Amino acid sequence: MNIKFDNHDSRIKYYELMLERDLAHLPCFPLPDGYRFVFYQPGDCGSWIEIEKSAKEFTSYEQGKDAWSKYYGANEAMLPQRMVFIENEDGRKVATATAYYDVFGRDTSGDGWLHWVAVHREYQGKGLSKPLVSHTLDVMRRLGYAHAKIPTQTTSWVACKVYLDLGFWPIPQNAINSRKGWEIVKALTGHPALDSFSPAGMEEILAR
Repeated sequence: MNIKFDNHDSRIKYYELMLERDLAHLPCFPLPDGYRFVFYQPGDCGSWIEIEKSAKEFTSYEQGKDAWSKYYGANEAMLPQRMVFIENEDGRKVATATAYYDVFGRDTSGDGWLHWVAVHREYQGKGLSKPLVSHTLDVMRRLGYAHAKIPTQTTSWVACKVYLDLGFWPIPQNAINSRKGWEIVKALTGHPALDSFSPAGMEEILAR
């Protein structure tokens, strides 16, 4: 494959993806030296937007504010027990994830949902993603959830690889509905958890 794709790449054809796993026997990945986990405190909205915008989840601060209002605005009192940040040794927040649920009420299973996982662009490749996800899943487990789901997309294919490495698998119905999407992830990652999928060709990967 001659094209080098970014870890959040709009050139990739977009498909919604959903993964799941039980929260028993979670893997544990320690943070590198110089970093620590902290929970959300009032006023951290700006740090959250900065991280997500740097990771290309948003194109503007205003778009970040809209997403915050949509997902968290009515439930900020919950966030000190659910929203995780990684801070560097200077106290700068550089990564975030939230142990949450389906805020739109479509999922009636009572499962936890891992929301808005992002590492600041400057800190990607420093070994923060797996500690962040595994720690936030443990927060979810301690909140009483037994099963977790993660909504993501093909344009975030590197994050998909991280989730698969951590023992997540495609939700069966999503594997049917977004089979072409999983074939794209298979082509880009070669992940053994996707052995039942054929890798997509380049013409199937690139958005028009």
